[in-house]
Amino acid sequence: MRCITYKAEENEDNITVDKFLRQRGVSRHAIIQLKKHSDGITKDGKLIRTIDKVYKGDEIKITIRESESGEHITPQNILLDIVYQDDDVLVISKPAGIAVHPTPRNRESSIANALAYMAKKENRPFIFRVIGRLDKNTSGLILVAKNSVSAGMLSKMSQEKTMKREYIAICEGKLPESGVIDAPIKRKEQSVVTRIVAPDGDRAVTHYRRIYYKNGFSLAHVWLETGRTHQIRVHMKHIGHPLTGDFLYNPDYSFISRHTLHAGFLEFTQPMTGEKLNFFAPIPSDMSVFFPDITDDELLKLCGKQKTVES
Repeated sequence: MRCITYKAEENEDNITVDKFLRQRGVSRHAIIQLKKHSDGITKDGKLIRTIDKVYKGDEIKITIRESESGEHITPQNILLDIVYQDDDVLVISKPAGIAVHPTPRNRESSIANALAYMAKKENRPFIFRVIGRLDKNTSGLILVAKNSVSAGMLSKMSQEKTMKREYIAICEGKLPESGVIDAPIKRKEQSVVTRIVAPDGDRAVTHYRRIYYKNGFSLAHVWLETGRTHQIRVHMKHIGHPLTGDFLYNPDYSFISRHTLHAGFLEFTQPMTGEKLNFFAPIPSDMSVFFPDITDDELLKLCGKQKTVES
């Protein structure tokens, strides 16, 4: 159970409860779920309808209860690197080699399976609400919502680009100092997985800065304007600087056995409290060996970041 109380401000005087909650970021779906419980939405300890009015100074309390689990996910005791958690969000640093979701070929070795196990141990319902995804062989930070209200708010932040996800990539050759790749991407014909740049694809925009170069490899700070499948991997290949060890787009395993992409930075607003949260996950050892002289602190400086919460 999660309880949050909102106090109506001057600009929220004489509006409906529904509008009041929607303005606070509570999704329509979450409001429907709250209405199912006798204490879902209350004022002064009494049930209030969504069509009732809110006036300046009123305190509206919502109580989030989850009694049912979502799709069946087999609980598995998999160790997770939990960077941060509170009543509403969970931030995990995912290693390369583990999927976020179960797949038809692998239903038991994913982040979702690990979280289902945690929920089973704590004897609580489990619904997997991940905000965004990472490929199986991409390491780094992922964000999970712990209830329906925070899920709606975080999804909206992601859609409106107020949530920032940034990556570290190792590319072959010397990248230009900085650039923007604006090249449409679509699925390759007769392939379920592989993507290509093509004029009839969906618009895809990638920003990058070369922050270091050594021994034929560029260390790049990358962020996305769009979120297409394999976008960074496809775009870097498109400009002639593919990621090292990428089995789809540059299958050379001389230096590493997975593509060199790491989701190192995550910034978002805590959906209930409004606190600004910033996270950094240092690049893992299989990538750091390319540039052993760069410390975590130096990497942060090169990317224009300050050290905050670290995995």
